[in-house]
Amino acid sequence: MNASDPHVESLSQRELRNESGRVLRLVGEGQSFVLTNRGVPVGRIVPLDAPAATLPIARAAKRVGGWAALKPESTERDRPMSDIIDDLREDRV
Repeated sequence: MNASDPHVESLSQRELRNESGRVLRLVGEGQSFVLTNRGVPVGRIVPLDAPAATLPIARAAKRVGGWAALKPESTERDRPMSDIIDDLREDRV
């Protein structure tokens, strides 16, 4: 489904906001829209029963590194509170 298809209408963000009832009624009847923001296409509004676009999978997703590889560092909070209080009391004696 391209923006140049005859049955796909371009719809601005303002039109969607101001005419949402009309747009939803047309989508329910099978009409599709290309949603634009300042003239730039940003999305599609299609009926639920429209066939989903198929995307070719070039390779399987693999998660390596990133946040998952980081280990938490030990801090004062890992010590029991009683040990921390005892250390603070020793400074006063």
